[in-house]
Amino acid sequence: MRSKAVALDLWTLTKPGITRLVLVTAAVGFYLGSSGGFDGIPLFHALLGTGLLAAGTNALNQYAERRVDAAMKRTAKRPLPAGRLRAPTALAFSAGISVAGFVYLMALVNTLTAALGAAALLIYIFVYTPLKRRSWLCTLVGAVPGAIPPLMGWTAATGRLDPPAWVLFGIVFLWQMPHFYAIGWMYRQDYARAGFPMLPVLDDEGTRTARQIVLYTLALLAVSLLTTVMGLTGALYLFGALTLGLAFLGLGLVLAAARTGLNARRLFLGSVIYLPILLLLMVADKQI
Repeated sequence: MRSKAVALDLWTLTKPGITRLVLVTAAVGFYLGSSGGFDGIPLFHALLGTGLLAAGTNALNQYAERRVDAAMKRTAKRPLPAGRLRAPTALAFSAGISVAGFVYLMALVNTLTAALGAAALLIYIFVYTPLKRRSWLCTLVGAVPGAIPPLMGWTAATGRLDPPAWVLFGIVFLWQMPHFYAIGWMYRQDYARAGFPMLPVLDDEGTRTARQIVLYTLALLAVSLLTTVMGLTGALYLFGALTLGLAFLGLGLVLAAARTGLNARRLFLGSVIYLPILLLLMVADKQI
């Protein structure tokens, strides 16, 4: 029973929900980058290596933040702050699967994809994580590694970084900003208690936060249409992206008009719905 409990806690350490999103965006990048026949074996190798690296990055983040997690209600029950896992065990596990993912990508995918994965880990752990305690700009920095997985999928399929891959990066990057600002507004008291200077914590009235949300949803709307401009997707995607983008922008404007916890939660839920549907439309309406 003890070994089963430890295994479950190690699984929790990897933040399965976030890792799953990484795999989805990487798979979409791979599919959109593929031309001609679609080979499932390279995709399997790309996703396995990417998944191991993403899981290791998430676990390393929980190891690094185990003390501040104990100060927040929403994170206090995680395995490390709750005392169910020993820190050395978590570190060995996290580092082990991270290295395994990098080596796997190097050996069975390509060097560029492995390098992108390593860059995502290094930025997330050694730049974003410590910056969370110092500046509200951490959200902007943290969105960079979060947007790298579609690049990894694309390079796993093509071996290079093409302009459409950067559009995919831009979409995921911009999507994260209103998504995380909504979370920050919902849990701003918890973040303040832990000493995180998030923008919603510093912005008592919420005006700056709301302005950032509206600007980023506007930018996301514009960038999301570029895949059709480039010929990667067609009219179906264009109509869907425009509709989704306007709806997402509408939720941001509602929050800007009335900065309540309920409206922040609606924006958060809208963001969770927006991205999967947009990616599905890309896959369904791929043109090249």
